[in-house]
Amino acid sequence: MNPIYRNLTEEEIRQLTAQACSSSDWENVLVRDGFQAKYVRSTRFSGTVRLGQFEKSFTLPGGMKKHSGLYHTTLHNVTVGDNCCIENVNNYIANYVIGEDSFIENVDVLLVDGPTSFGNGVRVSVLNETGGREVPIYDRLSSQQAYVMALYRHRPALTAALGRMVDEYADSVRSDVGVIGNHVVIADAGYIKNVRIGDYCKIEGCSRLKNGSVNSNQAAPVHIGVGVIGDDFIISSGSSVEDGVTFSRCFIGQACKLGHNYSASDSLFFANCQGENGEACAIFAGPYTVTHHKSTLLIAGMFSFMNAGSGSNQSNHMYKLGPIHQGIMERGAKTSSDSYILWPAKVGAFSLVMGRHVGHQDTSDLPFSYLIEQQGVTMVVPGANLKSVGTIRDGRKWPQRDARRDPDRLDCVNCNLLSPYTVRKMLAGIRILHELQNISGETSESYAYQSGSIKKSSLLNGLKLYGMAIDKFLGNSLISRIEKSNVSDVASLRDALRPTSEDGLGDWVDIGGMLASKKVVDALLDEVEDGKLTDIRVLGERFAAIHARYYDDEWTWAADVIQQYYGVDLSRITPEEVIRLVEQWRASVLEIDQMLYKDAGKEFSLSAMTSFGADGDKVQRDLDFQQVRGSAFESDSFVVSIKDHIVAKNALGDRVVALMRSL
Repeated sequence: MNPIYRNLTEEEIRQLTAQACSSSDWENVLVRDGFQAKYVRSTRFSGTVRLGQFEKSFTLPGGMKKHSGLYHTTLHNVTVGDNCCIENVNNYIANYVIGEDSFIENVDVLLVDGPTSFGNGVRVSVLNETGGREVPIYDRLSSQQAYVMALYRHRPALTAALGRMVDEYADSVRSDVGVIGNHVVIADAGYIKNVRIGDYCKIEGCSRLKNGSVNSNQAAPVHIGVGVIGDDFIISSGSSVEDGVTFSRCFIGQACKLGHNYSASDSLFFANCQGENGEACAIFAGPYTVTHHKSTLLIAGMFSFMNAGSGSNQSNHMYKLGPIHQGIMERGAKTSSDSYILWPAKVGAFSLVMGRHVGHQDTSDLPFSYLIEQQGVTMVVPGANLKSVGTIRDGRKWPQRDARRDPDRLDCVNCNLLSPYTVRKMLAGIRILHELQNISGETSESYAYQSGSIKKSSLLNGLKLYGMAIDKFLGNSLISRIEKSNVSDVASLRDALRPTSEDGLGDWVDIGGMLASKKVVDALLDEVEDGKLTDIRVLGERFAAIHARYYDDEWTWAADVIQQYYGVDLSRITPEEVIRLVEQWRASVLEIDQMLYKDAGKEFSLSAMTSFGADGDKVQRDLDFQQVRGSAFESDSFVVSIKDHIVAKNALGDRVVALMRSL
């Protein structure tokens, strides 16, 4: 409902004039019924100004109260909602509609010099600094949409269509009037130009904001802190940007945290990313990309579920044709302290990079590996991360650390470690390792791979670890399918294991943190390319629908692989065959858990106690360690969870075996 405004009365004009207020034309100053002139002092009006009621007071930190009103400010073409307090604007506020209950104090200038689309439509030169993979940002950009726009350049008609959708959205929000929402706080800020600010946002002490949208709301407010400088940007709900962060041409997704003098340019940050102290340039930071250290540079790379160690660095410039190179670290890949990668390179999912790597390796078909530099050579240790407690801990913590409070979530995020995406790669990895054996001979002590090397012992361990992980995933899928179904006889068993569609067959892809069948994704993108889907919001809904049916499509894929990998026909499977598969699953799961248990024990070894009990003897060292790290290895929460997992999986196996024997 639009409020009704009236002209000022002669008495109100006289009172305002007596209170050091002035206007180029009092006829253009309109007020709501209930307006009280006593709360407007030392204010200049220009253009058309509309004022609401000033009935409430604000209680500031420390207990100080200020009554709503206008004090020592200049307004040009501004609408002020009810119960706002605007005080000490050094220059002026121009061309804004300000919502209710907002507090603006000690600001240099707030203006819209339009028309402007408030950061929507800005092109971000992600991955390649010299261009070619530009992503146009807008308010509802998801990691899935951005992934396609950046990486599907082999489909120019598709990326052109997506660009047009974003441009149409940018045109729809283009205006020469900005909006400052309800319950907004802007205090001690500098230069703010062409910025749209959502409800419940707090901007405190920022230096400059120019050409952007801050999509704050009551469920997920945005905070922008001291010394922040931002140009050409979108900040999504629930994010915080604080403590001297500088950024330009950036999209900052939902529940992201940037702080401690972090700097970023031409970069995209999606759900739950964190950046502190370091620098980002032309990166695609998929969900849960985390970098905390001052000496860390992420450049021209794609990351997700990633933790960058201190001093991590990459090079995209070989001093020939400019910074044209790029790299991909697939989901869950990590870098250790002082690691270095010379792009172009591609690191497999959930791998750990240690040392300096200049060989342009592509280890995407050897996931869960260690890449360790030894005397300038990349040593690949396939599958080693499958037995690391750190990998399992990461997989558990990501869902727990999802800080998105906005019910309207933009990004589709799948945190699974084992999935058709990674298991397909492990199946390919087994073939690669066997091929290396066949080519070089099983007696070789090392095998050349991707300008690196794999030791014989590492190759054999990799085959074993991949085999157990495949058993674990396929067994989990089989048992889950049986548990969710009402199996009472052999016919109902076979019916339960029958896939409901063929959508999950074939290759799978990781589309910006969402795992899906490539066939399904390609079908959706075909609709965009053919002009059948032209609404960018509908595209987001369709990605969400694909994400929602993940487990159905996962079973379609797993059922097909089970038949090929184990040589069983699910349409004719017998209870005895199910029991065999369950026992194989149980053996692999329990052996992996025992490896994790052993790996966790290293954190309680004597070497782990070094530096504890600094000024005492062994007894004091042990007591100090127990106070800090826990009383005993067996009572550690993660160790307990491993033991509980062993018990639970044993019980699950017994339950399914008993069911099969009853059929």
